[in-house]
Amino acid sequence: MKRGILFIHGFTGNTTEVQPLVDYLMEKRSEWTCSVVTLTGHGEALNLKGVSSEHWFRDVENAYRLLEKQVDEVIVVGFSMGGLLALYLALRYRVKKLILLSTAAKFVDVKKLFLTCKELIKQRKQLTTAQARFLQAAINQTRHMTVPTMKHFLKVVHTVLPYLHRIHQPTMIIQGEKDGVVPKEAASFLYEQIQSVDKQMYFSKSGEHHICYSDDQNEWFERVFQFIIADKRNQNIMPDCN
Repeated sequence: MKRGILFIHGFTGNTTEVQPLVDYLMEKRSEWTCSVVTLTGHGEALNLKGVSSEHWFRDVENAYRLLEKQVDEVIVVGFSMGGLLALYLALRYRVKKLILLSTAAKFVDVKKLFLTCKELIKQRKQLTTAQARFLQAAINQTRHMTVPTMKHFLKVVHTVLPYLHRIHQPTMIIQGEKDGVVPKEAASFLYEQIQSVDKQMYFSKSGEHHICYSDDQNEWFERVFQFIIADKRNQNIMPDCN
């Protein structure tokens, strides 16, 4: 059986936010097809002028459809706003499993994201190349979180959250206990609202918002891998469109 995994980054972010997990899973199973979508207006250079939530919904739908043609099953991994977009797909398509990372189901604290960047800047001489790329992306994020752009982020929130009770796919939720951007209560909220009989939640003790760069990444990366390969009867579930 051919397995595909679709990764979705966060609001004003880019693919570096999920790349460590992509690399880990590809090292474990090189035969898997991993696709990392870049949302409209995002990437190495941010340009959100004229971009709306409808562009992002279309981006992930197109990426899902393209991947679905290549594989037998699709698992969707979403980080922050990408987690909400992953839920959006699960409501509309035959997503096999969901993996939600630091998903923005509660209010985002932009000020704390800025403070996290300042702390990393102080340690920049000790950063790896990957961490340095992530830092630059995070700095760009804070510059583009304006009122007009946040309006479109909130549109994603309001489109998805009222329908969490219709999510029945197996779901794994990963949240950092030190996340100052999305409160840890967001993970508990998702866990309670999602109606899957197969759902797991893991709190990273050292994890901040950009959870794929946490000190304990290998521990929960392995948990994610085991969740993906687990074979349970209740995983062939159609989306609830009622």
